[in-house]
Amino acid sequence: MATYLYRLGRYCFRKRRAVLAVWIAVLIAIGGAAGAFAGKTSDEFKVPGTEAQTTLDRIKDTFPEQGHGSAQVVFAAPAPGGATTPEAGRAVGEAVARITAVPGVAAVPDPYATHAVSPDGRVAIALVSFDHKLADVTDQQREAVKAAAEPARAAGLDVAFGGDAYNRMAQVDGGEAIGLAVAGVVLVITLGSLVAAGLPLLTALVGVGVAMAAIMALSGSFEIITTAPVLALMVGLAVGIDYALFILSRHRRHLDEGLEPDEAAARATATAGSAVVFAGLTVVVALAGLAVAGVPFLTVMGLAASGAVVVAVLVAITLLPALLGFAGRAIDRLPVWKRALRTGGRTTLGERWGRFVVRRPLAVLLVGLAGLGLLAVPAASLQLGLPGGGSQAAGTDARKAYDLVGESFGPGFNAPLVVVVDAGGVPRPEQAVQGVAAGLQTLPGVRTLLPPAVDQTGRTALLTVIPQTGPDDAGTRTLVNEIRDQRAPLKASTGADIAVTGTTAANIDVSTKLGQALPPFLAVIVGIAVVLLALAFRSVLVPLKAVAGFLLSITASLGAVVAVYQWGWLDGLIDVPKVGPVVSFVPILLIGVLFGLAMDYELFLVSGMKEQYVHGKAPRDAVVAGVRGGARVVTAAALIMVSVFGSFVFGHDPIVQPIGFALAVGVLVDAFVVRMALVPAAMALFGKAAWWFPKRLEKVVPRVDMEGEQLIARLESAEHPAKEPAGV
Repeated sequence: MATYLYRLGRYCFRKRRAVLAVWIAVLIAIGGAAGAFAGKTSDEFKVPGTEAQTTLDRIKDTFPEQGHGSAQVVFAAPAPGGATTPEAGRAVGEAVARITAVPGVAAVPDPYATHAVSPDGRVAIALVSFDHKLADVTDQQREAVKAAAEPARAAGLDVAFGGDAYNRMAQVDGGEAIGLAVAGVVLVITLGSLVAAGLPLLTALVGVGVAMAAIMALSGSFEIITTAPVLALMVGLAVGIDYALFILSRHRRHLDEGLEPDEAAARATATAGSAVVFAGLTVVVALAGLAVAGVPFLTVMGLAASGAVVVAVLVAITLLPALLGFAGRAIDRLPVWKRALRTGGRTTLGERWGRFVVRRPLAVLLVGLAGLGLLAVPAASLQLGLPGGGSQAAGTDARKAYDLVGESFGPGFNAPLVVVVDAGGVPRPEQAVQGVAAGLQTLPGVRTLLPPAVDQTGRTALLTVIPQTGPDDAGTRTLVNEIRDQRAPLKASTGADIAVTGTTAANIDVSTKLGQALPPFLAVIVGIAVVLLALAFRSVLVPLKAVAGFLLSITASLGAVVAVYQWGWLDGLIDVPKVGPVVSFVPILLIGVLFGLAMDYELFLVSGMKEQYVHGKAPRDAVVAGVRGGARVVTAAALIMVSVFGSFVFGHDPIVQPIGFALAVGVLVDAFVVRMALVPAAMALFGKAAWWFPKRLEKVVPRVDMEGEQLIARLESAEHPAKEPAGV
């Protein structure tokens, strides 16, 4: 691989105008395709095979409205009884009539006719049914419904809009610009030059632009969950900057050694580029491995993010060498201070840290493990769920509607369950439906049942069950399981079959499915890590130590997520919309993304240690040298990752925010605690045993020239051929 990348880097450097033209053409072409073929992204988290989704698919012909978009219009008076006055009734009636006339709205039952008025007479709810799927509800229709409620507002009523149609997810609000700004500052500090610092930012933006345009172009042909492009943006920016930084740092080192710019770029692409390709492949494999969960929307998210990583790798090994060709020896122009990477034989902070760790490896190891253990404690209380109206930012329409309904009617009215009663083989289906309703009413978690909706044949009915608890409460999950446990007894007593569906039940099923997928996915990731690192380092202890560190990073990060988003710690510092269960796919995404990034830092640091050990240094001296060589770049790369991921924490999206927080904490812990402290401490304790590899495996395991050592040796041999003995 190193030889091929060496040739590629040299070619791109010398043919820089052609390479730049190709990338510009690709960006324009894919951008044009996105403009021409882009479709809508979906906010629906569907999981085929779950009871809720299977039931919904089965009844979509009999009760098509169950598969259509819906919304709540909540009318609230300033004082109790205010919604029941004649003036309020007329205003609400006029608003309902206008909403019904909005194109695409199928029905809006009058809240007074359906008794959808709170016991204190302050709040009335109108349920809006659209005549098409939620994904097809347009922003224009949402705004038209809002505008149609003007008569109620004119009468002094507060009007809020909630339900599926207004619970918008994964909206990027520009916070990533903060991350880019911080990344730019880190690059300037690390590289010391505005020209050098600008190259990783430029290449990352090109890569993200191509990846995002490709995703949007595909959205016209495939259903893409709204979170997918946001995750691709998040991961693409972070790895794009880091991969370019690794290659650029190596290029500048070669320039310091006196190499010509084209040779420096070629060697940097061969050596650091090999590590970038290897690290990128691990991220891609991990993200594509999300398909193991068997959840289509998660698979799409993984493929979208892995596509962004592939583009980032291609940009780093082709476009960056071309831009280095344009820069030439002017790479250090516009300096802000002296060259940051040139140490001139001085003892660096990284070297001092490395010597501190190897002098006290056991103490560093114990302190680090204790700290990570404390951070990981909350992970034992992890609860999974999907966001709804209650997870929206305070002050939004969806959140106001959710809170008004919960306060005026009870939390269970935000978590209705739909029980489908199939009485097709029963002589008296109406009596069977009544029997099922009576049986469900006795369950302890049920607050009330709404009147059943029956199909034209009278043999299938929908019973809306209102729980005592809200959608995020463990009691609602328990009630869903209890209703399903009543299937056999109700079949025996009434002859009818039942199944549970609805948004709340579907979210519970998705969370359960993802929770069950975590162990096998983690096992696959751990297996991949052991194999890849054994190939890279030809060692037994190094892969096992790396996997242990990865698991520590995961549990510590999950512990922080639980403490902040489930327990409410740091409330005020981080604007958490609503404390409650963690978004159900955050843990599995964290495992997939952090795995690749952790292996990246592991390769960069430990490969330096191995190189020094192979060249004759004592084990502990090799550890110090490896930390000295990699500390600055790993620190900069980690800070960039944390700044990019962390910038999404300051948005208000209930899905994107915890993902960004989890990844930021994960990278922070993995880079600075695990890789920069625990890894050198463990390597110092292992000594020579760190590089032990069974002789049987030596013969069968292929050698991977990760750092291009064989290539560099050949190049140096060609530059300085051995002199023939005199007289020959």
